[in-house]
Amino acid sequence: MSESIAVSVKLFAAYQEAYGLPELELDLPAGTTVGQLRDRLIAEHPQLEQWRDVTRFGVNWEFVAADRALQSGDEVVLIPPVSGG
Repeated sequence: MSESIAVSVKLFAAYQEAYGLPELELDLPAGTTVGQLRDRLIAEHPQLEQWRDVTRFGVNWEFVAADRALQSGDEVVLIPPVSGG
């Protein structure tokens, strides 16, 4: 049995609209990267595909790259561009 990690994912803008929730609690395989997490969310809600290349990532209040591996207990934020002003 492979190890899993538990992370909380804060959803904003298009991601929150797609899921209808402000936050998700997910169990992921150990070694999952932020980019892989984003890809999983897009696979579950294909209308998010347009945001794949422009979403920024935060882990525990720091901006990170897509290849950042997640740890159990991390708080992940996916931030698509927000229009308006």
